Amino acid sequence: MLADVLQYLRCPICAEPLTETADGAALRCPAGHSFDRARHGYVNLGIGRMPHPGDPAPMVSARAEFLTAGHYQPLSAALAVAAREAYPGRGLVTDVGAGTGHHLAQVLDALPGAAGLAIDVSKAALRRAARAHPRADAVLCDVWRGLPLVDDAVGVLLNVFSPRNGAEFRRVLRPDGAVLVVTPTRHHLAELVDPLRLLRVDPAKDRRVAARLAGFAPAAVDVAEAPLTLGHDEVATVVGMGPSAWHTGPDALAGAIAALPDPLTVTLSVRVTTYRPV
Repeated sequence: MLADVLQYLRCPICAEPLTETADGAALRCPAGHSFDRARHGYVNLGIGRMPHPGDPAPMVSARAEFLTAGHYQPLSAALAVAAREAYPGRGLVTDVGAGTGHHLAQVLDALPGAAGLAIDVSKAALRRAARAHPRADAVLCDVWRGLPLVDDAVGVLLNVFSPRNGAEFRRVLRPDGAVLVVTPTRHHLAELVDPLRLLRVDPAKDRRVAARLAGFAPAAVDVAEAPLTLGHDEVATVVGMGPSAWHTGPDALAGAIAALPDPLTVTLSVRVTTYRPV
């Protein structure tokens, strides 16, 4: 475990500091609670059974290929710019709902010297996130059960299409830190909405995000847009990365995708909002 990350971790059971065993195989607190490091590099700091196992290995693999192909590079670039402007020079760069750690790695490239932490519930994703960047570590936990971080640990918190626990974000964020929230605009993947019967972006999305982030105020907003040329497999992947994956039957979705042109140009359109504590 990187020392620059370990100093900010706390036991998820008793909130005491964690130290690493001599062989690096586990983290322990003074009360005797112990957490093994998986052979893939991440540490499970979850409490009890996870309510959802997160993305399975095939889905994670497809998403990794999609991101590596550069389709969401405009999103990563916008995050990196926002992070450079917001980072106070101290504290972790933490990605809550990090997936493979792709966006976190690009933000760390833009912040030389900063240490990063990827947090997710998917073991398959964390296997990749644990090696996404030499200045990043990865832990498994459920954001709704609390983050295994000390107070004021985070300089910049990334939240990309992921759950938002505003109270925990406020607790772990430094007073001079920022939360960077990525949400879709109404134009995002608009070319796929009707033919694939996808969920539309809720017109009240911004208000719902703000309600989740009580104790924060928006300080800056940027919109990243770009055309994406996708094959059918990539269309299936990008749909699986959004909420429609849980509302559309796989057979019906596959049939609708097969009827689309191959390849197809669709629109990436996301909003990157910088929130500051108030």
